[in-house]
Amino acid sequence: MLRDSATDALDGVPTGFQHGAFVYTSDEEFVRLATPFVRDGLATGEAIVAALPPARIARLREALGPEGDQVGFIDMTMAGRNPARLIPLWRDALERNPGRPVRGLGEPAYAGRSTAEYDEAVLHEALLDIAFANDTGFRLVCPYEASVGIDPTATHSGAEALAEKAFRMALSEVPDRAERWEFTLADLGQVRQWVNAQASSHGVSRDRLDDLALALHEICTNSIRFGGARGTLSVWIADGSLICDVADRGRIDNLLVGRVLPPLDGLGGRGVWLANQLCDLVQLRSGDDFTQVRLHTRLR
Repeated sequence: MLRDSATDALDGVPTGFQHGAFVYTSDEEFVRLATPFVRDGLATGEAIVAALPPARIARLREALGPEGDQVGFIDMTMAGRNPARLIPLWRDALERNPGRPVRGLGEPAYAGRSTAEYDEAVLHEALLDIAFANDTGFRLVCPYEASVGIDPTATHSGAEALAEKAFRMALSEVPDRAERWEFTLADLGQVRQWVNAQASSHGVSRDRLDDLALALHEICTNSIRFGGARGTLSVWIADGSLICDVADRGRIDNLLVGRVLPPLDGLGGRGVWLANQLCDLVQLRSGDDFTQVRLHTRLR
């Protein structure tokens, strides 16, 4: 069943960003629901972008035949490994097609993700209605495999309230086994050395270690600038990833922080944006008296 978040209408046609979803139980059902959506867009001259796992791409290409050459296919498991990169992906699709309607298929909550990744995929879905509220030429439908167990209703109807609630709720507690470091500005150099040693001891490659070090420096610097001049860094291993959690007493008001590139003369936001480009997963939550940023770097 398709669900659509566009509620206003003009002559019976929804206006504003249209955000729908369907649940499928098999490859055949996915093809049966996705193919007409794509073909309808091709028939009306819309730009079609499909960000899906490789298996879904293969089945849809096969069903579309020669028409598949008109679709921009993107491997969701690569481009959307960190769901915070997906709003920029869709924004790029719109900017590449100025004045032309864009119709997208996007499956961020694909099978095989970790619990943390599913949490971020759901938050991403809820944030879409905020990010594209004024984009009248954009229609996006999100397939959900039934086995994943996520009901798309909440993220495709009244999603703004869900996004606000999720963003203001602290992440899961840091485990007791985590190593902790209380830091101030004077400690940033030592923090970097300490995390480098931790990452190296767990087999993080040189390139990935440099990415993590830069991302962590940006986030810790944000704690110094905006979080009360100090913060707490916790480090542990879980789900095949090195996890660095940075907590402070600041508050972030912008729910889209790190998902929309801030202007060069803007105050803040660029550090989180950079971390999202460098890490496999970034989780950010902020309430009245806390901000928590959790960086995930896969070990292999």
